[in-house]
Amino acid sequence: MKERSPRLSRIHVDARLAKGIRLALPDSATAHLLRVLRLGIGDACVLFNGDGHDYAATIVSVAKKIAEIEVSDAYPIDNESPLRITLAQSLARGEKMDWIIQKATELGVVAIQPIVSERTEVKLDGERADKRRAHWRAVAIAACEQCGRARLPSIAEPLALHQYAATLDPELLKLMLDPDAEPTLRTLSLAGRSDIELAIGPEGGFSQRDLAQLKAAGFLGLRLGPRVLRTETAGLAALAALQVLCGDCG
Repeated sequence: MKERSPRLSRIHVDARLAKGIRLALPDSATAHLLRVLRLGIGDACVLFNGDGHDYAATIVSVAKKIAEIEVSDAYPIDNESPLRITLAQSLARGEKMDWIIQKATELGVVAIQPIVSERTEVKLDGERADKRRAHWRAVAIAACEQCGRARLPSIAEPLALHQYAATLDPELLKLMLDPDAEPTLRTLSLAGRSDIELAIGPEGGFSQRDLAQLKAAGFLGLRLGPRVLRTETAGLAALAALQVLCGDCG
């Protein structure tokens, strides 16, 4: 029986890629390939930059802490969901937000919009918000490297709930998780609509004021089931269900 060839490591680089191009990799990518994976000259890897393609490459030189690669081929990756879901996630504490972004990326969201609702306990502004956003982008990149996506979800700067709701196209299908809502996934009809906004409350849930603001913006309440889920569970469960019903497995 023929042995299965090992899976090549996928590395994200923030640079233009094309067949035949030679490129010195950034420090983080070099460190991963040389020190973590212990690759060397002549070894193969896969690069992507978020343009929807994977690029086959080979390490052609190593000097001190810099690795240079040459791209030998480019091929499109078609594993995006037909659903274009934006996850509007109320900011969560600690590592919960990292977990949400990582798994939402794996589940195929095209965008993540952090929101600040009435009961949100996390406060971000100025430089701290910029650092967290850069960190979240790194989390999403790592998730794409692992799951095979060649397009990165966008991660917007945090917005207050009322600001977020005011920016939305009235024609979008807008859903908010609400354990007291009547509609469920069994009764939900997308009616051929693929662009979806999915709003998730914080640890304490959306307040009545939040719900009123979202309803005024055209959001439909959606109940997942008889149990109240944590903020880090609710959005991911809804994403997985939507993908099964109408997206990746539809």
